[in-house]
Amino acid sequence: MDVLPIIYLGYMFVAIYFLLLFIFLYLNNKKRIFDYPALEKNYSVSFVVPAYNEEKTIADTIEHIFDIDYKNLKEVIIVNDCSTDRTKEIVENLQKKYSKLILINNKKNLGNAAGSKNVGLKYATGEVIAFVDADSYPARDSLKKMLGYFSDEKVGAVTCPILVRNANKFFERIQDIEYRVIAFTRKLLGYAQAIYVTPGPLAIYRREAIKDTSGFDESNLTEDIEITWNLIDNNWEREMCLSTYVSTTVPQKFSDWYKQRRRWTIGGLQCIAKYKKEVFKKGMLGMFVLPFFILQFFLGLVGLCILFYVGLTKLITNFLFTRYSLIVDAPLLTMNQLSITPSFLNYLGIIIFGVSFIFTFISLGIMKKTFMKKESFFNIFFFAVVYLMAYPFITLIAVYKYFKGEIAWGEHDRTKL
Repeated sequence: MDVLPIIYLGYMFVAIYFLLLFIFLYLNNKKRIFDYPALEKNYSVSFVVPAYNEEKTIADTIEHIFDIDYKNLKEVIIVNDCSTDRTKEIVENLQKKYSKLILINNKKNLGNAAGSKNVGLKYATGEVIAFVDADSYPARDSLKKMLGYFSDEKVGAVTCPILVRNANKFFERIQDIEYRVIAFTRKLLGYAQAIYVTPGPLAIYRREAIKDTSGFDESNLTEDIEITWNLIDNNWEREMCLSTYVSTTVPQKFSDWYKQRRRWTIGGLQCIAKYKKEVFKKGMLGMFVLPFFILQFFLGLVGLCILFYVGLTKLITNFLFTRYSLIVDAPLLTMNQLSITPSFLNYLGIIIFGVSFIFTFISLGIMKKTFMKKESFFNIFFFAVVYLMAYPFITLIAVYKYFKGEIAWGEHDRTKL
């Protein structure tokens, strides 16, 4: 029996299952997808901003935080991880303007955002603690719309959509499409209590919840995924507010984008390795989040392997056929071979791609209602057909580097996610 059709059908089944899951979650919750709970308590809020060589963005980030429409802001803590540029000087100048701005200078370079976040935690006094990347900019209404979720005592963390601030050039606009689709699907996962990451640009945590996790894992390249899984393991719920946002600066060069995505992928592998014993154990982490993350993680890789296998098989077959035809002086091509007879599996693949493409359109259309952003058909098509095709290759390289032990933060990529 041919194994390839079985693998292909299994691949298709998983893809269809998750696609239908997202469609079901949307249809079941579409009337309240932009709703958020009213703010019933005036929580005291501490902000922590890890920073390393952020002279170009740190001032704007600080200005945005202090411009947030919220009264009970306890302090904004900037943790400077031995920056070699003007980051320290810029923050010190802003301290003259903002009395609640605190600067912590690490004595030695910790080499990752998690370490600086843990340093900031020691100084934070708020009931809830918000973490913001040093190149990200929370919306003015972010706290008023996000803090209401903490009225539910089971909620340990709240996140929101990440929008691309520098969506000026083609490559940046493609990333903007990706970020908006991710925001929409993350909101849908929230209805299944399956949010598996509270990203770095803006994530707000209940003090008690973050205490249960013992802080951020400094050995993990994606500490915001790891701490979210830790929260799930400790029975804390996560929520996503789709009615506000944080904007961030995305990579402008392909090389920077590749290194960032590779780091995310290696960090994901670290999380899988750390929590592998929880797979299929009772609870949301073991029964849904881990299997979903693993399948999502390797789905593209399996597809890439199938593509390579089929392509290589056809190449070898055609080579041998051509060589044999030349030897025996047989025609290389006949009219019968010009007929197109696509198989059931090919049709199924086209259908899945079509439905996924429509789902991407729907996602962007729904997000447009709040963020008022149109996107061209060509950009969406490029995103779906070309851009996403890069991820299986990145996964392949990341797996290789992970098992080789090449795990480190990039110089340019200290605080992004």
